[in-house]
Amino acid sequence: MGRFIPLCIPNFEGNERKYVDDAIDQGWVSTGGAYITKLEEEMAKFLHTDNVAACQSGTSALHLSLVQSGVQPGDVVLVPPLTFIAAVNPVKYQFAQPIFIDCDDSFCMDPVKLREFCEQECDFADGKLTYKANGAQVKALVVVHVFGNMADMESIMDIAHKYGIKVIEDATEALGTCYTSGRYAGKYAGTIGDFGAFSFNGNKIITTGGGGAVTANKSETVDHIRFLSTQAKTDPHYYIHDEIGYNYRMTNIQAALGVAQMEELPEFIRRKQANFDKYAKLFENYELGEIVPFREGISSNKWFYSLKINRERITAEMREIITRLQDNGIQTRAIWGLINEQKPYLNETTYKLEKAPYYAERILNIPSSTQITDEEIETVVSEIKKLFEELDNGKN
Repeated sequence: MGRFIPLCIPNFEGNERKYVDDAIDQGWVSTGGAYITKLEEEMAKFLHTDNVAACQSGTSALHLSLVQSGVQPGDVVLVPPLTFIAAVNPVKYQFAQPIFIDCDDSFCMDPVKLREFCEQECDFADGKLTYKANGAQVKALVVVHVFGNMADMESIMDIAHKYGIKVIEDATEALGTCYTSGRYAGKYAGTIGDFGAFSFNGNKIITTGGGGAVTANKSETVDHIRFLSTQAKTDPHYYIHDEIGYNYRMTNIQAALGVAQMEELPEFIRRKQANFDKYAKLFENYELGEIVPFREGISSNKWFYSLKINRERITAEMREIITRLQDNGIQTRAIWGLINEQKPYLNETTYKLEKAPYYAERILNIPSSTQITDEEIETVVSEIKKLFEELDNGKN
């Protein structure tokens, strides 16, 4: 196979090598060094927030947020079923109970069902929301801004404030997405709730290889999270630890990559947005599949592009579609297997899951790298249409 168009790969067009070489030359390669501080400062400036702590991964950012939220064994945390499993696993790290709330058409948590769950399945007294089935306190919710979309944060924050629930924004896919209208106009994903978690994995809009970051609505909270991420050493001269800490700090080499990537972030977002528009135009009025739009009233980083398959006409399994496109040089992927259907979560509670399974069967993610060319976009669309027409069960 000659031509191959990958799904989403990192882009190192700027000062990445220069800054990494500088970190190595200085000998600062581990969990200390000027590039870590620089990355935190650049992220805080970009997000218009006071303080950011760089850490090892998006998963560690979520875990630290749950720890800081006071989530204890047995507590309830409300989570989405249609996302990457790393958004939910940290709930288990705290031995807490995840309850899965359905998504809406943005793929993000449905505030209507969230409110119904709080009103119908819970009791609220003395500032605490408790789950009627077992009396456990509902401590937090994890809302994921899926593929760079934005959840309905106005509604979600209203519900959370009413019931005293901590809001952890999983903005691991949404760095650079912000509201353009409404109460939160100008606010970025990850800066609206109590905590915001970001990921710099290899396929994200910027990357540090691995790595992540966390912010919070109070600067001193971020300082404490940073303290926890470096093994919670209380005394600067002796190894004294008054709290349980974690080895969750980012390395200086990773941060050097991140500083260079932050310099390129606005251009990466511009390309993602432009390429999404090209796909949308090429699939316009196509009967066998449609590009899923992003929420109105936001400027999305448009990290990942979703093609909704017409399942009345295309009934082939997703695995067959992905494999046949791969054979033709096009890398795609299914959205995700529902978390509540996976072995570690089979016995957990779900609430009115309707749209999550609907979209899980229909969404195909298509190539979205910032380096993708117009010609490659046209090739992707052409190959998908050719395959779909072969698979179309509604042919006359």
